[in-house]
Amino acid sequence: MTEIETKKERAALCGLAAACFTEGESSTDVSMEELRALVETAGGEPVCMLMQNLPAPNPRSFIGEGKVAELKDLIEANECTLAVFDNELSPSQMRVLGQDLGVKVLDRSGLILDIFAQRARTREGKLQVELAQYQYLLPRLLGMWTHLERQEGAIGTRGPGETQLESDRRHIRRKIQKLREELSEVRQNRATQRRRREKNAVPLAALVGYTNAGKSSILNRLTGSDIPANNRLFDTLDPTTRRLRVDEVQEILLSDTVGFIRKLPTHLVEAFKATLEELSFADVLLHVIDLSSPEWEAQAAVVDALIAQLGAEGTPCIRVYNKCDLFAGALPRERDAVCVSARTGEGLDSLLAAIAETLGRGKHRAVFLFPFDQGALVRAVHEQAAVLDTEYTERGTRIRAVVPPELWEKIRPFAEETL
Repeated sequence: MTEIETKKERAALCGLAAACFTEGESSTDVSMEELRALVETAGGEPVCMLMQNLPAPNPRSFIGEGKVAELKDLIEANECTLAVFDNELSPSQMRVLGQDLGVKVLDRSGLILDIFAQRARTREGKLQVELAQYQYLLPRLLGMWTHLERQEGAIGTRGPGETQLESDRRHIRRKIQKLREELSEVRQNRATQRRRREKNAVPLAALVGYTNAGKSSILNRLTGSDIPANNRLFDTLDPTTRRLRVDEVQEILLSDTVGFIRKLPTHLVEAFKATLEELSFADVLLHVIDLSSPEWEAQAAVVDALIAQLGAEGTPCIRVYNKCDLFAGALPRERDAVCVSARTGEGLDSLLAAIAETLGRGKHRAVFLFPFDQGALVRAVHEQAAVLDTEYTERGTRIRAVVPPELWEKIRPFAEETL
């Protein structure tokens, strides 16, 4: 049998830096290199790149008419079948550019959605990506019907084209509603699991960070797991949770999450809230930062902004500076921060100690002996504290526990020893 090789799509990249853009919206050399990596991750081959500076985007074609002609020449000269824009395009701009350039046009959001669609493995992940794709597609449907040469609603143009367009819109709206209902069930299941975890007093630490910062590598190193940890963007999409003992008495759940990136599509953040909302319920966040990247400060700021957007800015956070073995400068020294190398294992003991210290902050570890007539306090300890072990003796119930401050004052007289 003859093997048929899948030919990679050759892509022309284009970005716009506009004075009217807010911080992070404009294309830069760094964001264009990131776009190149995204195209490669999606299975494409970036072959040429074009940048433009304008006071404001062209309402019709996003970039200037002259640059459209220049980009078209580049596409033809390099035999490209795809044009990818670093910025977000409106549906009409995407339609105009597709007509003018004669190739398929994608913006950064569409490209990221395509990568997520490739990476999703679990039912939950596939539901979230499908919802985001339909939300992205709905306002762009009209451009898919330009071959019928009809303008929606114009006099004398009503007919099969508009009928099919409206039919597709209704179909997509029904799909979006169904996907939202299914994801609502996922959230309910997550809430049930969360209540069970809280009842069992098992703390949750969530790994967050920029894509490809090394979150999965750290989880593998700490827990002995073998989840995929390749050097590529968005390698981890579906969350993974493993048990981890951080000291002789404390066991936690360590959860890996999807990586963040500049200009992450709004639809994607909304769709993945069923997964990402776990951040706001975590007991501690481990913000993994790739210290070997020259852009690590900007990447960390992107993650901090998304954490705040998800309502988790009040959660205790440890900054985990990864790849410290590749960093030649002075290592960061700050409170609630550790420098590690997932590759060599350097600093991971300090990370475990930092997790234990953060989780125990304000809490008291002690051994309590409750007489048999103090059943109400025993119940309170089991409900509000992290019980490490229980022993029934002739004198009463001996409990070793980690107790929150509000309970400590009530049961302090029964403490035999502090740990």
